[in-house]
Amino acid sequence: MNDTPSGTPGASGHSQYQVLARKYRPETFADLVGQDAMVRTLKNAFAADRIAQAFIMTGIRGTGKTTTARIIAKGMNCIGADGQGGPTTDPCGQCEHCTAIMEGRHVDVMEMDAASRTGVNDIREIIDSVQYRAASARYKIYIIDEVHMLSTSAFNALLKTLEEPPAHVKFIFATTEIRKVPVTVLSRCQRFDLRRIEPEVMIALLRKIAGAENARIAEDALALITRAAEGSARDATSLLDQAISHGAGETTADQVRAMLGLADRGRVLDLMDMILRGDAAAALTELSGQYAEGADPLAVLRDLAEITHWVSVVKITPDAAEDPTVSPDERARGQAMADQLPMRVLTRMWQMLLKALEEVAAAPNAMMAAEMAVIRLTHVADLPSPEELIRKLQDTPPPPPPNSPGGGAPMQGMGAPALGGGGGSAPAGYGGQGGPAGGAPVAQGGSGPVAALAPQVSSALARYPSFEHVVELIRTNRDVKLLVEVEGGVRLVSYQPGRIEFTPSSQAPRDLAARLGSALQNWTGARWVVSIAPDGDAPTIAELRDAAENALREKAAAHPLVQAVLESFPKAKIKRIRTAQELAAEVAAEALPEVEDEWDPFEDG
Repeated sequence: MNDTPSGTPGASGHSQYQVLARKYRPETFADLVGQDAMVRTLKNAFAADRIAQAFIMTGIRGTGKTTTARIIAKGMNCIGADGQGGPTTDPCGQCEHCTAIMEGRHVDVMEMDAASRTGVNDIREIIDSVQYRAASARYKIYIIDEVHMLSTSAFNALLKTLEEPPAHVKFIFATTEIRKVPVTVLSRCQRFDLRRIEPEVMIALLRKIAGAENARIAEDALALITRAAEGSARDATSLLDQAISHGAGETTADQVRAMLGLADRGRVLDLMDMILRGDAAAALTELSGQYAEGADPLAVLRDLAEITHWVSVVKITPDAAEDPTVSPDERARGQAMADQLPMRVLTRMWQMLLKALEEVAAAPNAMMAAEMAVIRLTHVADLPSPEELIRKLQDTPPPPPPNSPGGGAPMQGMGAPALGGGGGSAPAGYGGQGGPAGGAPVAQGGSGPVAALAPQVSSALARYPSFEHVVELIRTNRDVKLLVEVEGGVRLVSYQPGRIEFTPSSQAPRDLAARLGSALQNWTGARWVVSIAPDGDAPTIAELRDAAENALREKAAAHPLVQAVLESFPKAKIKRIRTAQELAAEVAAEALPEVEDEWDPFEDG
């Protein structure tokens, strides 16, 4: 930003008012703040006469992309006050070209806003005009702002000219969305990423402008403006302009806070303390007080999220506390919170605030939504950690053992059950994915061992010596509906390859026998006879699986620690049980293989 006023005298002899963002717009590279790397590169390029054919400036709004493009245009065409100068990074600002470019009326420097002129016809005008030399300047320069808004056809039309432009033509692009610019365009441009202005640099810039305007503004007010600008020099200067008018003499932090609709950071820290103590009544009273004084509920929650993030970072990196936009009192309180609060509390609060921000932004009444969010935050603030919960449950005497056999006995060889929803797995050796396991009661049915099969069984059916092989065939063909119906609806009476006799359970559909026979015939190419028997009482596959699962659940539910959990949390459920063998298998699968030491001939000894 330039600290030299550029107001023009009006008809009455008084300077016409200009907003500060325009009045102090940089005119030379020396005036640009916070972009030292880019300025250094450009100065070296100009000094070595290695000026690129095309530049592209990218960065957030207000960092000086378009301003930099104009300074480059002035530097390329500046002829010096004596009319004999060449391209320079220090344009004189006095020659005819510098003056015309600064006022936006130079015939050879054309600016185009791609946000409003996106089509290929607009680019064709440029393509048709590049063949003509500059009317009066050294270079004909095209500045295209928000270049990412151009259509695909417009970019394609520009490519050839951009790759081989005439020597007298230069292109300068500016964009806030560099990822939307085609790679084919980027590869033909020299790219400069304009950085966010650092807080220290921004505060110094605002202090200098306020001094040039003879405006008195408090340091903490400048810090508030800097934080609100989020690295944008234009936003910061515009807010400073508004703050000077708002203060009417001397601007304080309270006035800036009221102007921006912000809450007092000290009071937000007070609110955070109340939430972390679980004091819902005090927290709601504090939120109502801030709301009555003009604070936006969304801004209050946003400040809470910002403080939560800052405290978390300070906990990991203590140097982060040295933020110039944070007052000494806030810094001390933030460091104290970082020392006292566990990271899990901070991360839990961060996640809940993110959700609350979405709700408040979408709610018809922002204050009501903010109050509900604060109530939720206070109620989870004092929840114990998992370690504290286990410790507390272990210290709690177990309830009386149930009347069922084995009640209250500790689980032997069993991992801790998980709490939540339903779940289960088939017992080993039956219906698993690894193929038939043999030995299951259903596997042989009532027909005797496989060795007694009749010799006339065809080779197509010989591959299914047991009913378990049939179940695996259904699973292999991924007929999930039929698999569920067979596992839950078939009480097997007898089985031999090509012939199945079963009694349907109460869950079996009426046409199960017909559909099972038809499916097996399609898959095997052989005829299957599937018939119904009236008196079978064998358990279904699902019942066998559930019996094993239920036995594990009963054993887990009888464990004193699990009983303590269920008593403390009545709505909790055993979701999944992992045995010690399963846990050991998982550990073994995740462990790195051991590598035997190899003899090194260069090793000493």
